Amino acid sequence: MKKAIISLCVVFFTATTSIAAVAEDKVIKWRLAETWPAGLPIYSEGSHEFAEKVKEMSNGRLIISIDSANKHKAPLGIFDLVRSGQYEMGHSASYYWKGKDINTLFFTTMPFGMITAERFAWYYYGGGAELAKKVYGKYGITQYPGGNGGNQMGGWFKKEINSIDDIKGLKMRIPGFAGEVMAKVGAAVVNIPPGELYTALERNTIDALEWVGPAMDLRMGFHKIAPYYYTSWHEPGSGLQYMVNDKAFAKLPDDLKGIVKSAMMSSAFSISNRMTHEHSENWDKIQKEYPNIEVKTFPPEVMSALRAANSELIGELEDQGGLTAEIIQSQREYLRKVRTWTNISDKAYLNN
Repeated sequence: MKKAIISLCVVFFTATTSIAAVAEDKVIKWRLAETWPAGLPIYSEGSHEFAEKVKEMSNGRLIISIDSANKHKAPLGIFDLVRSGQYEMGHSASYYWKGKDINTLFFTTMPFGMITAERFAWYYYGGGAELAKKVYGKYGITQYPGGNGGNQMGGWFKKEINSIDDIKGLKMRIPGFAGEVMAKVGAAVVNIPPGELYTALERNTIDALEWVGPAMDLRMGFHKIAPYYYTSWHEPGSGLQYMVNDKAFAKLPDDLKGIVKSAMMSSAFSISNRMTHEHSENWDKIQKEYPNIEVKTFPPEVMSALRAANSELIGELEDQGGLTAEIIQSQREYLRKVRTWTNISDKAYLNN
């Protein structure tokens, strides 16, 4: 009898231990919606690398499947997909949501603003993360840096821009605050998802567009239709974002929370560095293989008009006060300090 009781105890202990182990190792499945079309180099690949890293670091306990724009059919609707809980995560760019909340656009990039290194420093150490929490928190979302496209080119144009009059009436795809600036100087601005850009340019739905830079642009084939390639002014450090649904995140065990955060930071680092590499590789290719691409800089008259329009529009936003003014002032003050250092370090070195 005693042996039977001992055996039952052993069986019971083994069973409960196994149940506990199963519960502890229960696989959690999340979904991530991305703005990008399936297989888009660097951006979409970065999302998939993130998911693989989470799977590896969690020993398979957290599996994140990724739906591209081809599947969910809402490339510019990621914000709502994550907010509603249809997807636990999203990968996109914050300025796409300016129509829902104007304060979201400050977390991608601003014309004549911070370059990539300056922007990362502001976000992590200059108060940017805290301000992002104020903006996204009321929607039940937390946003994290999801990579940076670097200093983006000013865009592809079918006709050369010689004066501000050449911009008036120009149909151009350009998102974010830069779109507001271009509209201010007379352009007809539209926002088109990445997967539709080539067709829109080919069919004359638009006369010009900006996308990213040589790392992404060359393979899109824009140069076949619009040979004038202009240098940057509008997106000096274009940050991507991961968005996480707060309720879903709160349900994760603490170790998985840490894994998701670490994997997002690793992904942001990887995407940013790969963008620099691919920009240089493709710029070299442009110089060697595509002599018909005409690289241009906007004339001083145009740049002056863009700067003036940008200052006026920023001033109007700042006058609204509240969180908008707080973010503008935070970025302005940080840029004042950090650019002094950029000028005396990187710029001085490059000018030698």
